[in-house]
Amino acid sequence: MKRVSIFIAGLCVALAPNATFAQDRNVELGQQEYLVACAGCHGESGMGDGPLADLLNITTPSLLELSQANDGSFPYEAVLTTIDGRDGVRAHGSTMPIWGERFQISATSQRGETAEMVARGRILSLVYYLQSIQK
Repeated sequence: MKRVSIFIAGLCVALAPNATFAQDRNVELGQQEYLVACAGCHGESGMGDGPLADLLNITTPSLLELSQANDGSFPYEAVLTTIDGRDGVRAHGSTMPIWGERFQISATSQRGETAEMVARGRILSLVYYLQSIQK
């Protein structure tokens, strides 16, 4: 039993750098998605000052204080569903584009992922990036 515990502990230590690399890569991919899909309204800095923000009928929110507005905890699920936009009721429309549909329509894969898998991966990367830029 002790040998198994030592093996598992060693495996965890060996895999930890790979997990960190994967998280860093997700944030990097999320930043790329953000610059293409979100920066037009929310600005490259995430402060709501994108070049299209003045054309909207609403004040484009800053994305840097999402955790602060949620008692210091990043609202992961709320951000994910807001970006995706396919779940929930949008009876009178929404100011946010439905990125889940847009990402799914434009999805391509060379490894056999479904369009849904690609869309969710792109959205998750965006969420990881937004989490990384919180003040």
